[in-house]
Amino acid sequence: MKSKVGLIDLIARYIIRQKGKRIRPLLVLLSAKISGEINEKTYRGAVLVELLHTATLIHDDVVDNADKRRNFWSINRVFKNKVSVLMGDYLLSRGLMLSVENKDFDFLGVITNAVKRMSEGELLQIQKTRKLDINEETYYQVISDKTASLIETCCMIGSMSTTDNQIYINALKSFGHNLGMSFQIRDDILDYEGQSFLMGKPIGGDIKEKKITLPLIHSLGKVSRTEADSIRKKLKNKNDKSTIKEIIEFVRKNDGIDYAYRVSLEFAEKAKASLNIFKDSETKIALESLIDFVTERKN
Repeated sequence: MKSKVGLIDLIARYIIRQKGKRIRPLLVLLSAKISGEINEKTYRGAVLVELLHTATLIHDDVVDNADKRRNFWSINRVFKNKVSVLMGDYLLSRGLMLSVENKDFDFLGVITNAVKRMSEGELLQIQKTRKLDINEETYYQVISDKTASLIETCCMIGSMSTTDNQIYINALKSFGHNLGMSFQIRDDILDYEGQSFLMGKPIGGDIKEKKITLPLIHSLGKVSRTEADSIRKKLKNKNDKSTIKEIIEFVRKNDGIDYAYRVSLEFAEKAKASLNIFKDSETKIALESLIDFVTERKN
């Protein structure tokens, strides 16, 4: 991340203080280990995905006009939007250059496809948020592109760094996809539960931004069209505390949270099944434990 430009180094030091879960680079390392032996290319892959992920978070905070990230002031709040967008661009280009400089050209195709899908997922969500007409099928498309694509990429890059065995690479691609789907659904459930404030994500944040996620989609499908239209109208026109509370209660009453949790578990089971081709090992246990962490996490 180091640069000859002092402002970039200043922001980079600020970013490094914001320690997240580091799940994505962990996935690169574990996927590499279960496929073969971790090497220098593996570490470059882990750095690549973390730089990309950090770049997308910085851009997301600008788009969402967010003030906080992991209980720190966001980059856009401290350094303003223009600097934030350019810093995100710098991190993305730095990650790509790392692959180019080391001739990891196989990584480039995978990572650029992930960037494309993440952009499509975000734009599709924005389109549907404006119309408030998202259905369950479209929701899965959004989270597949927006979230699961990068987790899928982490697992593929990890495996590709240690093996040419396409069966292993495809198994880990499937693992990453299903883990990512479970992860995002669980994240959307947390918006309706009280514990989400622990990571600086206020309860009802998605409702305030007029995002319709799986718990609400399912609940809207269980009531009359008149009641569903009434909820949509409130979501569109109001975002005060009483409206947020009412929508949360509506979702709880109509089995939205329980349904979404069951779907999250289904994706988690598919992720576990993807690992069946690998022999038992500490690495396999670690990946299975990560699935359990994703489905049970409280923040």
